Amino acid sequence: MKAVIYARYSSDNQREESIEGQLRECREYADKNDMLIVKSYIDRALSAKTDNRPEFQRMIKDSANGLFDVVLVWKLDRFARNRYDSAHYKSILRKNGIKVISAKETISDGPEGIILESMLEGYAEYYSAELAQKVTRGMIENTLKGKYNGGIVTFGYIVDENKNFQPHPVNAYIVKDIFKRYSEGEPVKDILNDLKIQGVKNQNGKTPTYNFVTGILKNRRYLGEYRFKDTVAENVFPVLVTPEIFDVCQRQLAANQQKPAHFKKVKESYLLTGKIFCGHCGGHMSGVSGTSSGGITHRYYHCNTAKKKKLCDKKRIKKELIENIVIDYTFNILKDKSIISDIVEVCYDSQTKENIALIAMNKRLKETEKEIDNIISAIKQGIITSSITETLKALETEKENLQTSILQEQIERPILSKEEIRYWIDRFRLMNRNNEQEMKLLINTFVNSIYVYDDKMLITFNYRDGERCVDAEEIQRYIQKKENSDNREDYQSSPLSLFGGPSRTRT
Repeated sequence: MKAVIYARYSSDNQREESIEGQLRECREYADKNDMLIVKSYIDRALSAKTDNRPEFQRMIKDSANGLFDVVLVWKLDRFARNRYDSAHYKSILRKNGIKVISAKETISDGPEGIILESMLEGYAEYYSAELAQKVTRGMIENTLKGKYNGGIVTFGYIVDENKNFQPHPVNAYIVKDIFKRYSEGEPVKDILNDLKIQGVKNQNGKTPTYNFVTGILKNRRYLGEYRFKDTVAENVFPVLVTPEIFDVCQRQLAANQQKPAHFKKVKESYLLTGKIFCGHCGGHMSGVSGTSSGGITHRYYHCNTAKKKKLCDKKRIKKELIENIVIDYTFNILKDKSIISDIVEVCYDSQTKENIALIAMNKRLKETEKEIDNIISAIKQGIITSSITETLKALETEKENLQTSILQEQIERPILSKEEIRYWIDRFRLMNRNNEQEMKLLINTFVNSIYVYDDKMLITFNYRDGERCVDAEEIQRYIQKKENSDNREDYQSSPLSLFGGPSRTRT
């Protein structure tokens, strides 16, 4: 039988080595039971109390391809510690003809095996819940005693050998200085600049940020207050700031939050970046913006050669109009059933044509099988020598290795059906034109390049013969449809009135 291994360790008290132990024992079980391991799925530092595990979900998805017969786990609690999840995903695997087997727990296929498996799953869930209670209880006790509960140690403290918090010999004074300076009215920005000049590093050894300073100012732990969930203990370890100074800082922070935010420049997204070129010189065109004499911001694509080296006379073009044209033409392609059918056929065929490794392995497998058949025919005729026997063993080993490699390659690069490819392409038709991320994905998937001339645009799509020429007349129709234009006279300067810009700009 073809099998995959699922291994997992949680972040409680296990290490990376526990994965190696699970894999080793699963492989030993597979060898004893004549199973061929084709792949291993491993989730590191993830609990089995939920199904939010990437490799686990990938394994469930791959099971639908019929490339393996068994999921092999070290123990059932590696698969799930939740009876609902265990039953749900085992049901999915059963529908796909796949069985879950524990390498360390002997469970028969009869009715008694069902009872035993249910008991083991119930015990795993009980153990998980009990462990969580014990951990929570221990952390509450640590909180009440002011002892370290794990995680990153708060800036300004160190943890001694008894797990008690003690003031850091240097950082404790930095914390006190931050509170003092801020309570006296010094801005966070100035405090942060001083910290950078002094070479102060945060708990992770990185340069402090604005949030690092405000986080210190809001942290009640410097009052000696220790909190875990609903448990709060006061004065359980050294205090670094007085309540009076802490309260002053909180009032100052609250007052600053109510002030109007400074204007931040919004980064404009140019959807055609990297795909749009100048028809005059062939150079890239990039996004720029300018402000007219009336204070209106206009955005364009501008030839880099014309902008930087002044070696090209290509005028800039309006961002909104050219992007809308490209998007409209792309959506029109998605409505053309004949084009979509051609794309589906090419995508389906290319899955096997592009996988050179798989082709080579299948070819070698056929050659190996033919060589084995020839040797067996020779043996049947009475030709038996030690060299023939050794050659046969080597070929059988090579055949087994090739079959394993082919299965692994098929799992890593599954073959999509034509229906799946068509469904994926059809999803693009439902995309929202107002969503920049979706339009960026649409353009990146279907558009190869756009060349812009003075009297036309040439759009090349990612399929054979996928060129579309948009002439001046077509562009003029797009301009006439434009509603609520900011300044109509901007569009009267040339036959392609999306070219050119305001006379006074700040780019």
